[in-house]
Amino acid sequence: MTGADAAGRAVLVVGEALIDLVQRADGSRHEAPGGSPANVALTLGRLGRHPQLLTSLADDDRGHAVRAWLTDSGVRVAAANVAGARTSTAAAVLDATGAASYEFDLTWAVDASLAGPADVLHVGSIATVIEPGASEVASLVQERRATATITLDPNIRPALIESAGAARSRLEQLVRLADVVKVSDEDLLWLRPDQSLADAAAYWLAAGPAVVVVTLGGQGAFALTAAGRVSIAAPTVTVVDTVGAGDTFMGALIDGLIDANLIGADRRQALRDIPLGVLEGIMRQSAAAAAITVSRPGADPPTRAELDAA
Repeated sequence: MTGADAAGRAVLVVGEALIDLVQRADGSRHEAPGGSPANVALTLGRLGRHPQLLTSLADDDRGHAVRAWLTDSGVRVAAANVAGARTSTAAAVLDATGAASYEFDLTWAVDASLAGPADVLHVGSIATVIEPGASEVASLVQERRATATITLDPNIRPALIESAGAARSRLEQLVRLADVVKVSDEDLLWLRPDQSLADAAAYWLAAGPAVVVVTLGGQGAFALTAAGRVSIAAPTVTVVDTVGAGDTFMGALIDGLIDANLIGADRRQALRDIPLGVLEGIMRQSAAAAAITVSRPGADPPTRAELDAA
């Protein structure tokens, strides 16, 4: 069964789902489901979009926990079960500011035949650079671009990358195919180390996307379109940790584009012509959603009611 929201818009997210093994600055430890694309799907599910997540999960206790976490928030899970594998983990160590660093034990494969219809296809993170699944992801983007809006968040994990040059080349190819790219300042500096953030974002915009959004943590975010630049400040909030913040922003960004009737290949030109005021409003809502997530532990994005109240 595939996902669609109340307006019949189908949302497909492709990428890793895993267990975060979190060690906090006070020495406490706990396990929680996560994975960047899974967090994006979770955000969209809580906002009422009923997305499908195409992922890879083992048939083990951790895999069952991840599946339950997603389905409880309205995400429809289509998972390739890798024989003999265990559900992937990310060991996250939080510093005193709540920022996380990661080490991974990961298996990534995907069965594209399980993918349902999509008016918007979101890809990103480990799934775009780690084989054997990365090639399937790239092929799916190529195939679905004829009918769907393509969104991308590179969400780089350098510890997993054997060849920085190969990863950069693969992601640049996806940027050229994407309609909307959201990237953190840290990731953009890693991907294009010889350029400033503004120049790198402009370079990517010229490569093909309609919108390039760069998030700046507590400094807010800016976006570039053909019409110009939009900048927003981050809401003031007490940060518990930053786990899932960027993914929440990404999910809420997609949600805002759906509300603005700017998804689907038939709306590609309208997306290119997005008024800067509309984009600013979507970005402010995305930042508000991310602010809720950082105000509580773990990847715990807001529901529609919580976001509306904020």
